[in-house]
Amino acid sequence: MTVDTYRPRRSVLYIPASNDKALAKLASLACDAVIIDLEDGVLPADKAAARDKIAGILAGPQRRCEMVVRINPLASEWGADDLVAVARAEPDGILLPKIGTPRDILEAGDLLDDNFAPDSVRLWAMVETPKALLNIGAIAELGRDPASRLACFVAGTNDLVKSTGVLATPDRRYLMPWLLQLVLAARAGGLDVIDGVANDFRDLDALARECAEAAAVGFDGKSLIHPAQIEAANHAFSPSPEALARAGAIRDAFARPENAGRGVIAMDGRMVERLHLAEAEKLLAKAAIIGA
Repeated sequence: MTVDTYRPRRSVLYIPASNDKALAKLASLACDAVIIDLEDGVLPADKAAARDKIAGILAGPQRRCEMVVRINPLASEWGADDLVAVARAEPDGILLPKIGTPRDILEAGDLLDDNFAPDSVRLWAMVETPKALLNIGAIAELGRDPASRLACFVAGTNDLVKSTGVLATPDRRYLMPWLLQLVLAARAGGLDVIDGVANDFRDLDALARECAEAAAVGFDGKSLIHPAQIEAANHAFSPSPEALARAGAIRDAFARPENAGRGVIAMDGRMVERLHLAEAEKLLAKAAIIGA
């Protein structure tokens, strides 16, 4: 993803499509993206009614941030109807749960094409099963093909814990190898990647630590379950003042006449290459987009 196509996804908030009270507050929320949920957050008896509300939700005045809809698995009794109905409402993205192979992404893309969904409707993929992790490299490669529509991975940490039996410790030590693998695959495929949820929305200190750790290992943002978590996520995944100052110093140093055409310069006793300049310029451009 280039700066020209950059969309901040620091804070990605789940809201069940059946929760009218939460949906009414959408316009006032400072999150970068919202996932309107038709899957886990909606009871089976309410799924058809929740699906019928999607068009109205997406057409409302609250469409300020990126709007994504999580459908039910395509193999379920609701999945295919979800995908067709949601595609007609033209969200920014459709989140596919329970993916396992590249074929899951390709089949969803074919359905979107068959129903004339515009190219702007992108696919997000939940990585929440052992099978998905085993195939993550091949799935991520689809990100290099615009026709696949794949734009973003979302870690389904609760489902990974459930399906593997690993111990869910506060420091996520047993999950971290898989999360790092997910980040690596996303970068190889040119995709964004969003960390899983923190379940205790009242423990904001623990959330801040988890967000800081996720940012440090390369995630683009955090998926959230409560508006109280938005501020911590936005802070953790925004460039720090120190990082921005350093980036500005690198840009200014390379702009000096004596450094014109030089591939490497010295700054504060450290070697700085033009690849560092490219990183600095990208960081500054992203900061400008999010207003950091």
